[in-house]
Amino acid sequence: MSEDIVIRVLLLPFALLYGIGVGIRNFLYRVGALRSVRFDLPVISVGNMTVGGTGKSPHIEYLLRWLDQYIEVAVLSRGYGRKTEGFRAVSVQDSAEMVGDEPLQFKRKFPDLPVVVSESRALGIPELIKRNPGTNCVLLDDAFQHLAVTPGLNILLTEYNRPFTRDWLLPAGRLREWRHGYKRADLVVVTKCPADLTAKQRSNLTDELDLYPRQRVFFSKYKYGIPYDLLRPDVKRPLDLETDILLVSAIANSDYLLQYLGGEARSVETIEFEDHHFFEPTDLLEVKKRFERMTGHQKIVVTTEKDAMRIEMHKNFFWDNDLPLYVLPIEVAFFEQDEVEFQAEVKKFLLNFKV
Repeated sequence: MSEDIVIRVLLLPFALLYGIGVGIRNFLYRVGALRSVRFDLPVISVGNMTVGGTGKSPHIEYLLRWLDQYIEVAVLSRGYGRKTEGFRAVSVQDSAEMVGDEPLQFKRKFPDLPVVVSESRALGIPELIKRNPGTNCVLLDDAFQHLAVTPGLNILLTEYNRPFTRDWLLPAGRLREWRHGYKRADLVVVTKCPADLTAKQRSNLTDELDLYPRQRVFFSKYKYGIPYDLLRPDVKRPLDLETDILLVSAIANSDYLLQYLGGEARSVETIEFEDHHFFEPTDLLEVKKRFERMTGHQKIVVTTEKDAMRIEMHKNFFWDNDLPLYVLPIEVAFFEQDEVEFQAEVKKFLLNFKV
């Protein structure tokens, strides 16, 4: 057996205990011993069954970009990693320490839309509506496994290369609950698909997911933009095969990103941290040291939009040390007719919603 398999086997007893605990909690919600709240306005949950890496933020942004054309939409997030507590409305002047990196990213991109953070979705939604009475729809970020609120539409994301069907429970794998939890989903989006996804690949994965007739599956990929300077966002720098990149990231899974950068640059070196990592002075010194060791004449530091929300607290370090730090923007794109059909399902939910 490979080393990874051996480690997983050793962790199976702990995964079983974790699964028993999650199973008991879910059972208590099913029988009504724990109450789940429904609201009299459309609530859409976007989440996954694993610990990060499926692309929740870009898909939330996709929905915001589309729905904002027609209705008053707002976002509620837990604000993972923030150093504040309770309900808080996010402003563009906030820091990631105050509200979390992803909510801050949403607010910076959509400054006119309400974005709030609250550990309790059940308490956060009423407060959000109280402060923003014109809200027509609430998007819940990363709420698939949080059962205190029953969303009207449950969107489950799963990665193309690591679908939940092949994963294990924590800590042996990345699953936050038993695989059969997917039954709660209304729509399933397979994310981070290869750009040249074939009909056969779609069919094989659809068969593997083995969804119920009422559930719909869609396929999406990432579309990367031109990197922009963190210190001067109006300055853009297209990538080319003469560029040497030092990628600094703290995301759950960088494989898809590395595959893209590998085809756009001459070389890519990486400095990776745990998801949502707050950068320390020692981390920055390592970035400086690694960058200075690079020999290319067109070398730059690249980071993700989410990481930029935490790195910007140290922007003076990059300025003082003349380190060219660029942020790689990202958007979601659906395949073929998937976008039309996905939007049709969301529209149907919104138009048919009844209090």
